Amino acid sequence: MTPDEYCRDKAAKSGSSFYYSFLFLPPEKRQAITAVYAFCREVDDAVDEISDPEVAAQTLAWWRIEIDNTFAGKPTHPVGKALEHALTHFQLHHEYFIEIIDGMEMDLFQHRYEAFKHLALYCHRVASVVGLLAVEIFGYRNRQTLKYAEKLGLALQMTNIIRDVREDAERGRIYLPQEDLQRFNVKEADILALKQTHELTQLLEFETQRARQFYHEALAVLPIEDRYSQRTGLMMSAIYSATLDEIEKDGFNVMTHRVSLTPIRKLWIAWKTGRQEKKNNQ
Repeated sequence: MTPDEYCRDKAAKSGSSFYYSFLFLPPEKRQAITAVYAFCREVDDAVDEISDPEVAAQTLAWWRIEIDNTFAGKPTHPVGKALEHALTHFQLHHEYFIEIIDGMEMDLFQHRYEAFKHLALYCHRVASVVGLLAVEIFGYRNRQTLKYAEKLGLALQMTNIIRDVREDAERGRIYLPQEDLQRFNVKEADILALKQTHELTQLLEFETQRARQFYHEALAVLPIEDRYSQRTGLMMSAIYSATLDEIEKDGFNVMTHRVSLTPIRKLWIAWKTGRQEKKNNQ
């Protein structure tokens, strides 16, 4: 298996909505963004799938060295080798990869967030920084597009947090800010017990409006001249927004089951969004 095949397999098996938007990119851009995504999966899995925090921390420390080696032209892991190829075509900043690892490392030691401003740092590291890497790959002319990437990252990560409340609670994590829990009288014990309460539903309605505001702000700051080059991000936005809509239609019952779109619907949304952006660009 070649490094690129390894990364494609990693992306496909994840079942992520991101994978479907990548399919519409030209080869070099698709190779690069798939390598970046595979890296994110590797470091995320190091935290989520390794039960011993010390071993997980050591794995992340190894990845810090692998990123240094990749930028020095000496990668050893298939993902590092795929990223090395991507670096020959795109300006991907070393510090962004380190910041993503920093975000993943937060999951080892921080399982609660007092206020949204504290959660926003986590979202920036694990999502917005990925968006900034993606922007470099997709291409842009206006630096305002970097603000779009930041806002879209917040929107996507908030959608993940809303969707995955049960999954995170099963790992002892609560990403919903403590001040918001208090505001809606949501008991932490109920979340950890996987109870779908009326108070939790109200809180999730509030967080959904926050996420939608970030989607709105992201699209509002995206310069018209960069919309077509950033169409892959717009596909991701459309897929995640549709997921958020489904969660709302389902009554925010995130504790009873995980709401997700079918692969064919994700592919349809990605194709439809790309087609519309192409039409607008003509």
